[in-house]
Amino acid sequence: MIDPDGYRPNVGIILVRDDGSVFWARRAYRDGWQFPQGGMNSDETPLEAMYRELEEETGLRPEHVQVLGATPGWLRYRLPRKYLRQNEKPMCIGQKQVWFLLRFIGEEAHVRLDVTDSPEFDLWRWVDFWYPLAHVVPFKREVYERALRHLAPLAEALRASTNLGAISG
Repeated sequence: MIDPDGYRPNVGIILVRDDGSVFWARRAYRDGWQFPQGGMNSDETPLEAMYRELEEETGLRPEHVQVLGATPGWLRYRLPRKYLRQNEKPMCIGQKQVWFLLRFIGEEAHVRLDVTDSPEFDLWRWVDFWYPLAHVVPFKREVYERALRHLAPLAEALRASTNLGAISG
C-alpha cells in the first residue's frame, strides 16, 4: 500500500526496559542494525500493525509489553535512489511511520526471532537509549532522532518511576 505521495505506511517499535536500554536487532543476513518496523496492511490501524509486527519480528505478544506512547502523526524518510524500485507502480519513495514506545515486561526467553519462515533479524541486544542514532543507516537517522526525542520523556518517566537514573541526550 503506497499513499498518493509515494510513501508506504509503516510502524516503528522502540522496546525499552526499565533501565532505559532499548532493543536493537541485526537484519538477517546483513550487517545493518535497526529497531523493529514494518508495513501496515490496508485494513489495520497503526496499533494493530504494531502488535502484528512485534510478534512477527521479535516473537513478543501484547502481554509481554506495555504501550507507553506513540509519535503524533507520520514521520517520513526517503529511500536512497539505489533502493527505489523504478519498475513498480506506484513507486515507493520512502516510508511514513508512527513510532511506538513499548515497555518490555516479559522475560528475555520470550524474545524469538524465528517465529516466521523468513525472520527479519538474526541477532539482538540491549543498547543505550541514544545508541541507535549513531548506528542506524544514515537515511533513517533523522526519523530515529525525531522518534527518540519525542518518546524520551516517556522513557525518562519510566526510569524515574523505577529509580534507575536519568536518560540524557
